[in-house]
Amino acid sequence: MSLVIGEISYTNILPIFYYINRDKLVEQGCEFVPKVPAKLNAGMADGTVHLGGISSFAYGEHSDEYLLLPDLSVSSPKEVGSIFLFSKVPITQLDGKSIGLTSTSATSVNLLKVILNKFYEIDVSYETMAPDFQEMLSRHDACLLIGDDAIVNSWHLPMNIHQYDLGALWNYFTGFPMTYAVFAVSENAWKREDALLGDVYEQFQTSKQLCINNQFTDMIKSIKTQMGGTQTFWEQYFHGLNYDLSDRHLEGLYHYFDHAYDLNLLSKKVDKISLWNPTEHCHSV
Repeated sequence: MSLVIGEISYTNILPIFYYINRDKLVEQGCEFVPKVPAKLNAGMADGTVHLGGISSFAYGEHSDEYLLLPDLSVSSPKEVGSIFLFSKVPITQLDGKSIGLTSTSATSVNLLKVILNKFYEIDVSYETMAPDFQEMLSRHDACLLIGDDAIVNSWHLPMNIHQYDLGALWNYFTGFPMTYAVFAVSENAWKREDALLGDVYEQFQTSKQLCINNQFTDMIKSIKTQMGGTQTFWEQYFHGLNYDLSDRHLEGLYHYFDHAYDLNLLSKKVDKISLWNPTEHCHSV
């Protein structure tokens, strides 16, 4: 038995992993591998990772190959607090200018392209780069950072730099929550390790619920030790996130996928999102 679980090393996904019993799962045949989102997406695609919290966009590219674990995601109703466009000029003045894109993302990079093209109707050029705030803005008019890179730089933002939260922009223009990551499992893995997958899923749900029930208190203490930041900041941050995958989340995902397809960011239309079910194994929504 084996199940390779990709684990994004960003704070926004930590509630799903914080309270799991890793030792028990490793004894049962699980292996945890740390990845940034882009590398986790690649690992799922080439089969070296069987399960993980992958970029929603990566799921859209492989929607006929993966199942989603129900009621698990990294989403935000409005502001996400860790996906920012930093710009030297107001966003409405970016037409004809250039943006540096973090190399660690898929969902957020394509979300930005949707927002700028569909909602602001402006045309910009892009360069994918390592997530280095200073280097990106030395070469471009704006840059996109995600996760802990975005958070830390937002704490020390120069006065002349504009900051835009992509979750807030998406909600403003569409009314939908934005789902950045979903928990996907490859078809071969769930067919081969269905019982073990059930145990992993149960632990994910337990960890998520414990974090919510104690208002992320234990987890925030750990994060402050590693990253700094104030208690108030982290409390507000996590209360702005959501870890469910409701019908409304799925509506928002379909809307995002449709826009991405219209812009040729996705090569095929996502017509069906299939969920793994602990008893029925799979159903579509």
